Amino acid sequence: MRIAILGNGKMGKRIAELAIGNGDKVVAISDSNRPAISLNLKNSDVAIDFSTPDTAFENISHSIINGIPTISGTTGWLNRIDDINELCIKKKGAFLYSSNFSLGMNIFYQLNKKLAELMMNHDYKNHIYEVHHKEKKDTPSGTAIMIADDIKDILNSKPNIISKRIDDITGIHQIIYSSKVDNIEIKHTAKNRDGFAIGALLAAKWLIGKRGIFSINDIIT
Repeated sequence: MRIAILGNGKMGKRIAELAIGNGDKVVAISDSNRPAISLNLKNSDVAIDFSTPDTAFENISHSIINGIPTISGTTGWLNRIDDINELCIKKKGAFLYSSNFSLGMNIFYQLNKKLAELMMNHDYKNHIYEVHHKEKKDTPSGTAIMIADDIKDILNSKPNIISKRIDDITGIHQIIYSSKVDNIEIKHTAKNRDGFAIGALLAAKWLIGKRGIFSINDIIT
């Protein structure tokens, strides 16, 4: 693959390292000094956006307008995702968004929904606890919001999210159900960024040659 990396933070750098190690080519990289809109993306097979909430919309728009299949894992900008979806349809492009590309986390999503279903007729209160590194710009995390939305769809009430930003923690998401007699908890802990980067590269390869709007579930299921 010939990849354009939109956003050269920790995730962007790790994706580039793994891509090169796999024999892929990184043909363009945007950062604070080289915004995506200034890049010529014509030599790219796919673009991978892990930028910031303030730049994601512009980055993704530029890529789709140039006919490049685009995946994004940036959170905190989803108030404009409908505009991106409309642009993708208009340009007959390909776009895939996920708040989390980790295979383990996407299994965790399914566990979360199953647990919520089991709790429908029981007297438990729930909340979500999430921890990330201090440089993460959005609070709560997009992953925590998605977990909460899935619970709300099943239980008709949205759990409270407790967020902390501590040192260099990659990511912890914990769902806790509490009653007077016990607690039930499920937890996902990311040990490093490789799970997210590997998932993003798999998604990028899968998206090449397709048209439409997709999610991570289209790859996993």
